[in-house]
Amino acid sequence: MIMRIFQVVTRPGKEEEFAKFFHETAIPLMQGTRGIVSVLPGAPREESPREFSFVMVWEDIESLKAFVGEDYTNAHVDPAEAELVESRTIKHYDLVDL
Repeated sequence: MIMRIFQVVTRPGKEEEFAKFFHETAIPLMQGTRGIVSVLPGAPREESPREFSFVMVWEDIESLKAFVGEDYTNAHVDPAEAELVESRTIKHYDLVDL
């Protein structure tokens, strides 16, 4: 399985607007995506008021590529969020079985 960590920093003053997109669009989209085993959304904290994140566990790399395309190392950006986000980071890891 593949763990994908996606983080965004909103543009200053866009926190509320992005929070609405995050809760109403992004979370339901990810929860309903085929190939995702688990979705853990993260909302801002006092020390990081403009940062949102997702930790997603995908069945395999093929499932991830089916959703984002062959270049899975780049963020899949919904047009509704493009103007709200200052920066994005994305990382992938092999999930370790416990």
